[in-house]
Amino acid sequence: MTSLEGRSVEDGARPQVRRCAAGDETALALAGKATFLESYAGMIDGQAVIRHCEERQTAPYYAAALADPAQALWIAEMAPNAAPVGYLHLTGPDLPVETGPGDLEIKRIYLLSRFHGSGAGRALFEAAYRFGVEQGAARLLLGVYKGNEKALGFYARMGFETVGERSFDVGGAVYEDWVLARGLQGGLGS
Repeated sequence: MTSLEGRSVEDGARPQVRRCAAGDETALALAGKATFLESYAGMIDGQAVIRHCEERQTAPYYAAALADPAQALWIAEMAPNAAPVGYLHLTGPDLPVETGPGDLEIKRIYLLSRFHGSGAGRALFEAAYRFGVEQGAARLLLGVYKGNEKALGFYARMGFETVGERSFDVGGAVYEDWVLARGLQGGLGS
């Protein structure tokens, strides 16, 4: 057994990342609720977390995203039972910074903390990077809560830099985010 973030996982067990398709909406909603709660419990208002999950972490929300050709989603699953442990949602940019036709937004990227350090977060990011390169995109952008130090550290290691700020509504409570960007030229780097 190996320890990831103080919890045990089978030796060699690593989440597998794959592109989502119609039928994955229930797994995405479960991963969305679990990872959002785990990421923000105790950090932001609990009722706001509940409301956010009831509104934006639902199977119909993800079914609509999967049906939209302008959006792409990937899921991280544990073999052999395909239990969802994280996901990535990529869209056109909807951020309060100057964007161009070659920009894509990582709308959401979450992974259960048990799997931080497993390489799954990087694999999700790499999926977005490869997709962006294939689409001829210039940059990946994302918003991240200013108080989420772990996520900020991960994004810095992935080559993101701060390009702005935004206010973000989570279940009726407003929080401040950094807007980060990373070019898609020059390879993946570290």
